[in-house]
Amino acid sequence: MMVISQSYLTALVLILIVALIAWVYSVSRKNVNVVDSLWSMMFLIAATVYISDSEAITTRNLLIFLLIFLWSTRLSLHLLYRNWGQPEDRRYQAIRRNNEPFARKSLYIVFGLQAVLAWIISVPLLVALYPSAGLNWLDAIAIALWCVGFGFEVVADWQLLQFQRDPANKGQTLDTGLWRYSRHPNYFGEFCIWWGFYLFALT
Repeated sequence: MMVISQSYLTALVLILIVALIAWVYSVSRKNVNVVDSLWSMMFLIAATVYISDSEAITTRNLLIFLLIFLWSTRLSLHLLYRNWGQPEDRRYQAIRRNNEPFARKSLYIVFGLQAVLAWIISVPLLVALYPSAGLNWLDAIAIALWCVGFGFEVVADWQLLQFQRDPANKGQTLDTGLWRYSRHPNYFGEFCIWWGFYLFALT
């Protein structure tokens, strides 16, 4: 229990340090979009701490770490590519207008807040990566659910990116592909992925 507590606190410190570095970068660019790409990486930082402090490295927790790595890296690179060279997102522009001086306040209302939220939400990963017996039927369901979610998220993000690249679609709403069946299929995929992580923890 002591090791788990130390791992959890260590993860918070490292996430906050990375958030601080990203905040400094955002101030120099006058654009906080970088926090979107950083969000999923905060979970990978936490997961790296958790598995590093684990009492044993097993096939099971290595597999779970690999799934976290794939999800985190893919989402971070996708958002980095999507936001590269773009003006600050309108959500953050609205926050900026209502929170001057924003450069200072963004440290805690954007970067600090997301860092703490990611740390809290990472609890299932802390539990899932704790050494346990081999893979079981619940893990099989978790893997299947994760795969469904990852597939939905990848395909939906790719379809939206292709749609947005076409100037003829400006001001239009994507209603083909997965977006024909769901207003937010990428978020549905995200839900499935995190329910998969929860099932790993439940075991």
